[in-house]
Formats: sequence, structure tokens, C-alpha cells
Amino acid sequence: MPILTELRVVPIGTSSASLSSYIAMVIELIRRRKLKYHLSPMGTCIEIQSFEELADLLNEVVSTLRSATINRIVIDIAIDIRFDKELSLESKVKSVEEKLEVQ
Repeated sequence: MPILTELRVVPIGTSSASLSSYIAMVIELIRRRKLKYHLSPMGTCIEIQSFEELADLLNEVVSTLRSATINRIVIDIAIDIRFDKELSLESKVKSVEEKLEVQ
């Protein structure tokens, strides 16, 4: 059963105000793992299968950014688990869009 997560990764102490190159590194890790994801301006939503998979991804994110000479990283995580039915990134958006059509 998929677990939906939203990650916001913030490298601190970079030489630039722009963080897009570091975020691109994180997205590349997600792509290599062939995870379904949605990039937004403020974070990345990801479908994972287990907490172990999330932990592995977070360890890889930290290791990769540390190798890029980042000395501090803030990571915000939101997790959505549902036991009564399957979740997907698309189904959550579709549910809201359907309700907007009714109005």
C-alpha cells in the first residue's frame, strides 16, 4: 500500500541564494529509484512503499548533499498513510478537482 510523502529539503550555508542545483540532485536520486513523484515550487511529493524505503532515500539525500559540501540540511517531511483504500498522488488531486466541478 503506497505511502504518500512530501519532502522539503533545504540546504543551508550555500554560496548562493539559489537552491535549484541542490534540489535537482535530490530529484535525480528519486528518479534513479524510479519513484513516482511530483515536483512543486515548495517541495516534492513522492509515493513510497515503506518507511524503510523513505529512510533509505533520506540517507542518500543527506549523503549526496554532504558530498556537495553542504554542512547543514533541514528536511521537512509530511506523511499520508491510509488503511481503508489505496492512495496515489493523482487520486488525491482528482478528489479535490471533482469536488470543485460540483460547485
